Amino acid sequence: MILGGYAAWQVFGPTVSAPEGKYFYVKTGSAYEDVLQSLIDKKMTGSTYFFDLVSKQLKYPKLVKAGRYKVKDGTSVLQLIRMLRSGNQSPVNLVINKLRTKEDLAQKIAANFETDSASVMQLLNNSETFQKYQVNSNTVMTLIIPNTYSFYWNTSATKLIEKLNAEKEKFWNEERMAKARALNLSPAQVYSMASIVEEETNKTEDKGKIASVYINRMATGMRLQADPTVKFAMKDFGLKRILLKHLMYDSPFNTYQNAGLPPGPICTPSITTIDAVLDAPQTNYIYFVAKPEFNGYSNFATSYAEHLVFAKAYQQALDSLIRAKANK
Repeated sequence: MILGGYAAWQVFGPTVSAPEGKYFYVKTGSAYEDVLQSLIDKKMTGSTYFFDLVSKQLKYPKLVKAGRYKVKDGTSVLQLIRMLRSGNQSPVNLVINKLRTKEDLAQKIAANFETDSASVMQLLNNSETFQKYQVNSNTVMTLIIPNTYSFYWNTSATKLIEKLNAEKEKFWNEERMAKARALNLSPAQVYSMASIVEEETNKTEDKGKIASVYINRMATGMRLQADPTVKFAMKDFGLKRILLKHLMYDSPFNTYQNAGLPPGPICTPSITTIDAVLDAPQTNYIYFVAKPEFNGYSNFATSYAEHLVFAKAYQQALDSLIRAKANK
């Protein structure tokens, strides 16, 4: 009776300890022996005797499934085996906000999933990928609509991109497509413009007006002259002030040197920013500059003379701020 009670406790009792981080990972291609060893390595159990005994009764050794499994402290051996045997893993929420480069996306995916960044980069630079999704090496990031997506941990890089593209297709519904056509822009071009606006401001109230500036510049044949494109071209995202030498940087992404939109986005813009471009108001604005109050908003101008007044006020305020900091 004592032995029977002990065995029952070991199988049905709360004898399994939660692993560090609360999740138990079974890698793709793992054998049953790998699972046993991982249980020991993660200190989830002192002995795998009863786990092995019950597993063989339930034929789990031949039904090992890769995945990310949430294990609560005090789980029983039987509960654990049933969860692993059924493949009842916990999904991963992939939160995509602003990313600037393909490398950023690859690193984010690798940090959350079984696949590594090299596999993601290979996919993002693959000609078959470009052909399948009708993108190129510069526009491949237009497949990404920032949002929260739910996947299983062992989802392949290919399946991840397929799902992200499917969500992009849903995003570009007929209403948004019609708005893009009204601007004489393709969805990819809207995305690229929105990426510039995203880098210019985090003030929702100003996003549409900034978009109108760039739309007006394009309509008049003026170069966009967007400072964020220079930072992207140089891959120097910490650059605080854009100097004349920076404006001369040779790159197709430098909109001081090249007419029109850059050949691809300079970040993944939010849905709010994309919609702000699509809903940009009709204005006569050609210029904008940050307000001297440093509140994140901009002053907009229809003429260069008016712009110079706003620019001078901002520059004076900036110089005063720099001096004040230097004297502390």
